[in-house]
Amino acid sequence: MNDTMGRYRTMVGHRLFWPAAVLVVMLAANTVYRPGFLSVELKDGHLYGTPIDILRLSAPLILVALGMTVVISTGGIDLSVGSMCAISGAIACMYISQQPDQNSLPVVLTALAMALGVALVLGAWNGVLVAVIGIQPIIATLILMVAGRGLAQLITEGQIITINSEPYRAIGLGHVLTLPLAILIALAAALLVGAFTRRTALGMIIESVGGNAEASRLAGIRSGRVIFLAYVLSAVCAAVAGFMMTANVSSADGNAAGLWVELDAILAVVIGGTSLAGGRFFLSGTILGALIIQTLTTTVYAMNISPQTSLLFKAVVVIAVCLIQAPAFRARFTRRRSSAPPPSTVTDSPKEQVPA
Repeated sequence: MNDTMGRYRTMVGHRLFWPAAVLVVMLAANTVYRPGFLSVELKDGHLYGTPIDILRLSAPLILVALGMTVVISTGGIDLSVGSMCAISGAIACMYISQQPDQNSLPVVLTALAMALGVALVLGAWNGVLVAVIGIQPIIATLILMVAGRGLAQLITEGQIITINSEPYRAIGLGHVLTLPLAILIALAAALLVGAFTRRTALGMIIESVGGNAEASRLAGIRSGRVIFLAYVLSAVCAAVAGFMMTANVSSADGNAAGLWVELDAILAVVIGGTSLAGGRFFLSGTILGALIIQTLTTTVYAMNISPQTSLLFKAVVVIAVCLIQAPAFRARFTRRRSSAPPPSTVTDSPKEQVPA
């Protein structure tokens, strides 16, 4: 009995248990509401179904959240990722739209390289502001968040740029080995970031910088360089996510592309168990958090929740996830249950004997 209770407490205390439980509950609720929710079918060599759509649509958020996880683990934050998505998508679509043959693979690769180059420069700009000049991360990235959105609209001249390029469209809607290419790109990015941060000393260095940057510097770690590279990585991940977002609709809208994705990315990181104060980070938790957010969005549409109440519904679910995941809340709730007084029992006192 004690072994069973110990295993149960260990399982419940795992950082991924409650997010995974919430995801399972949402999937079960959707299945009850719509029995074919989890069905997947193979058609023309491609997998189709709501679970595949959830994975495909969550791919851009997973990419942005991966970069955000590394930035937050250094003790910073990147509010400019949404504008970065818009800029990269605008540059790629604008270049492709000006070419006579939009289906040419070299044209698409050139457009992607140009957009990635600009993303590297913008990520380096954030890194310099934070790591070199010493501006607070929320202020430094807020600058690019506002200015970057205007830059994206300048690139598109305030218009929605539409393209007709099959190679570019394949980034968001293409299939490889029966799976959407977007899922494979997100998986490859997760494996690559995980390999560099968990199979080398880089992950420990990032966590030490986030825990105490000054102590890490005194220990011989170049904290500024680590922080700089974190913002560059975040910019690259956001750029690739921008390619997916614009490829899904074959157009670039500088005003709407990637709008508020930075908030969803931060939320995915927090749901995954990474502290906003920096230090330890969990990539697997971040991916799970992104899946929860996308599943929640799909649930809102599947259950025909009105647009007026959908945001409130999402907020209530997110608050519930964060509360049940917080160890302090669970400890206080458990303590309150265990401290409840036992039911009182009334016993008759022994009668006094009256001396004769």
